[in-house]
Amino acid sequence: MPAKFNPGKIVATQKVVEKIKTDPNFASFVNHSLQRHLAGDWGDLCQEDKKENEFSLKNNLRLLSAYKKANTKIWIITEADRSATTILFPEEY
Repeated sequence: MPAKFNPGKIVATQKVVEKIKTDPNFASFVNHSLQRHLAGDWGDLCQEDKKENEFSLKNNLRLLSAYKKANTKIWIITEADRSATTILFPEEY
């Protein structure tokens, strides 16, 4: 899937990084989710939030995606200026 925008610097919170290091399935989930985010597949958001992301994509505003696998959920946020994309657990926001 081709990227629809430049993610800037890709970073993750310490908790996400620790889980990536110890859980290969989670690492694969994060990688796949990031690819979906960059392609404009906003994941497990309601239709209203997906529409907001489409507006934000066209108007250089912040982008938020949410992805779930089993009991694990992550958010991926790209800043409005496209300087950085952060991967985090929702409870870390």
